[in-house]
Amino acid sequence: MTGVGSSWSDAVVTTEGPPPAADPAEADPALTKQDFEALARFRFGIRRYLRFSEDTVRGHGLSPQQYQLLLALKGFPLRDWATVGELAERLQLRPHSTAELITRAQKQDLVRRVPDPDDARVVRVELTGAGEELLARLSRLHRTQLEHMRTALSVPIWHDET
Repeated sequence: MTGVGSSWSDAVVTTEGPPPAADPAEADPALTKQDFEALARFRFGIRRYLRFSEDTVRGHGLSPQQYQLLLALKGFPLRDWATVGELAERLQLRPHSTAELITRAQKQDLVRRVPDPDDARVVRVELTGAGEELLARLSRLHRTQLEHMRTALSVPIWHDET
């Protein structure tokens, strides 16, 4: 668990099962035809979901990156704002690209920049009311789509030859 002032990346992440092998070639030596089919089905499900998302957000006047920005802000752990650097990390973008994305969203009245009251060097990025409303509408559509795709997006069950 992270404290209010800590970065989201400090959060503990747990996964089930053993960690992946250091060298993928040393992992399971053989995959079955069923394994390849399961991987292909899973990848197809991911791509279908991403295509749905891209088409949906564009239909509401946003780029996919803008939707990701809004979602990253609303979903930021333990607070309702984030810095440009934190958002860059979350979105896997360079800070300069993230700042440009924020500026475009700000021009659409989806986010605002606010000085941090405790540290004059920090600028908070927050959702506006319009950003909150649009994000809620889009996220309901995404959640419904995920419910329809539950099976396609399940982690494949491996069929070992052993």
